[in-house]
Amino acid sequence: MVTITLIGEHQAKEGEQFVYMGPLTECRDCKLKAVCFNLDVGNTYKITVIRDVHHECKIHEEGVRVVEVEKIPMRCAVGQKYAMEGSLITLEDPRCKNLACEKYRLCRPPGLEHGTKYKVTVVKGEVECPEGNKLVEVELG
Repeated sequence: MVTITLIGEHQAKEGEQFVYMGPLTECRDCKLKAVCFNLDVGNTYKITVIRDVHHECKIHEEGVRVVEVEKIPMRCAVGQKYAMEGSLITLEDPRCKNLACEKYRLCRPPGLEHGTKYKVTVVKGEVECPEGNKLVEVELG
């Protein structure tokens, strides 16, 4: 099934990814809000097709473009004991604060909220942690 949404003209590039952070209060009276707000908050999407339909928008200076998107599985590093396909986990705030770590974004992925429940859909494999934590990469649904 194709998912259609609107995105700012400058951000509308095929292959670009973005995290949908939810509706803006400034948009509550817009006649197109149903198309903008049809994505799942906190999920990452990839633009697959840019359509030739343009609309004016009071948020985006150059207006918005109609695009087709696909949901990207949310990847995250979790403690080894939580990495079981089909399990429901509460995402915990990682103890590590090492901003220079190459795995930092996997441990703190944008769009995922710590303290929120997610379902583990795929277990990818172990993550080498410089701090010595036993972590596994998973996809969350």
